[in-house]
Amino acid sequence: MRISSLQAFQNGVQGLQRNYAAAIRTNEQISSGNRILTPADDPVASVRLMQLEQQQNMLGQYKSNLSAANNSLVQEESTLNSVNTIMQRVRELAAEAGNGALNQNDRQSIASELREREDELLGLMNTRNARGEYLFSGFQGKTQPFERQANGSYAYQGDEGQRKLQIGSSLNVAISDNGKKVFQNITNAARLDANLTSTPSSTLTVSKPLVQDEVAFSGSPAFPSGGIEIRFTDPAATTPPGNPKEYTIYDGATPVQTGIMDDDDKRQDSLVFRGVVVHFDGVPAGGESITVTADPTREKQGVLDTIHQLRMALEGSPDSPEGNRTTRDAVAAALTNIDHAMVNIDSTRGDIGARMNMIETTQTDNEDVSLINKTVQAELREVDYPEALSKLAFQSVVLEAAQQSFVKISQLNLFDKIR
Repeated sequence: MRISSLQAFQNGVQGLQRNYAAAIRTNEQISSGNRILTPADDPVASVRLMQLEQQQNMLGQYKSNLSAANNSLVQEESTLNSVNTIMQRVRELAAEAGNGALNQNDRQSIASELREREDELLGLMNTRNARGEYLFSGFQGKTQPFERQANGSYAYQGDEGQRKLQIGSSLNVAISDNGKKVFQNITNAARLDANLTSTPSSTLTVSKPLVQDEVAFSGSPAFPSGGIEIRFTDPAATTPPGNPKEYTIYDGATPVQTGIMDDDDKRQDSLVFRGVVVHFDGVPAGGESITVTADPTREKQGVLDTIHQLRMALEGSPDSPEGNRTTRDAVAAALTNIDHAMVNIDSTRGDIGARMNMIETTQTDNEDVSLINKTVQAELREVDYPEALSKLAFQSVVLEAAQQSFVKISQLNLFDKIR
């Protein structure tokens, strides 16, 4: 094989360049701390590193979402805790208003504090978060959820949406609760009406029916959907004359229960039928009838409306037997509805606590996954220093030997021998 001087020089230079490049590359790996400087160094590991980096970026976004979700739920829980404190005070005022020894001035004083509590509660229910969005307006974050109407009642302006954030690859958490669910969809105990058909010489009066036991009202047998009729015995229609204080409850044309009022005409009588209580005052003459029916439009009632109705009753009830009965009915309805509202609010707070526990658990899981991710990335990317230093030392020896051999070979020349 014939090798020219030019070819020998070229081979020597190329060998020096290869060895020098290998040493420089090893030095770069040691300096940067990375084993993979370009995808060509390890294509399989490079693809895996890209996947791990994408996963790490997603975990970072989930971490931000978890923090935002926790902050939102902490604020909502704090707001509901304040609402619950106000509701407890409102219940105390309602119970105090039921004291029969109070006069109109006393009741108006209670109504004055109720007005302040009502305004305070309205402000809490229209609370905004750090982004300026209303907490309880559903998806309508820029819309004020609760507004007072001209007649003093309240209207919900939001929707029934529930905002959520993704905190995992297949896990979302609700970060809000709409005001309709929390404050408006409260079971109304005073959703029944009583219509009295009286008779001459009768002084019988009937209170507003109240659902005091929801389980019995909707259980089996349930309160008749078409209502009931209470008929007092007509002495003129029976032989011998019957007791006008006796009554029979009818479900349509079917008698289902009988009873009799107390002989003490100064004491209130109560009728309880399938979870519904009705109070009687006065003395029946016999022949009276009372129809008790449900009003489907009043199935639910907001907590603000409950407080408003109680306040209006306290402000407008005169010092008279009729005014006292009106106050009695309003207080009874308010106490039951306030209890329903507090149960609903506590249930929401329980849901929030469960979500916060899930967030805490997910944060721990994500931190563990992130740590494993970084460990795997380090194993794939980072250089093994002992190995790299040993490799660099070997490459330096090879490079020096190549340089020395090139110098010797480059000095060999045929013309030097024949000169």
